[in-house]
Amino acid sequence: QVQLVESGGGLVQAGGSLRLSCAASGSIFSINGMGWYRQAPGKQRELVAGITRGGSTNYADSVKGRFTISRDNAKNTVYLQMNSLKEQDTAVYYCNADIASSSRSPRYGYWGQGTQVTVSS
Repeated sequence: QVQLVESGGGLVQAGGSLRLSCAASGSIFSINGMGWYRQAPGKQRELVAGITRGGSTNYADSVKGRFTISRDNAKNTVYLQMNSLKEQDTAVYYCNADIASSSRSPRYGYWGQGTQVTVSS
């Protein structure tokens, strides 16, 4: 059993900052890619940022220069530092991780429960 638990969401004024965390726990052999997605009301879930085990990153154009993804492999944790937040960043943010539970099991993409980020004007 694998769990991803997110924290750090909340209400912030435009221009402010938030830091999201997502910790993976349970039966974990290895974790490859980790990432953050978001879903605003009435919209599809979209990739915000991703990071490989080696630290290579990619970002949605809308957040480049404002958001920074990082990870701590020893803690099985991924972070999203969000600066210069805009109203259009308002969404439920989900973390995702590509995890193998054992050396013999296939990798599977696990999701967190989501954390609400609300940016007010």
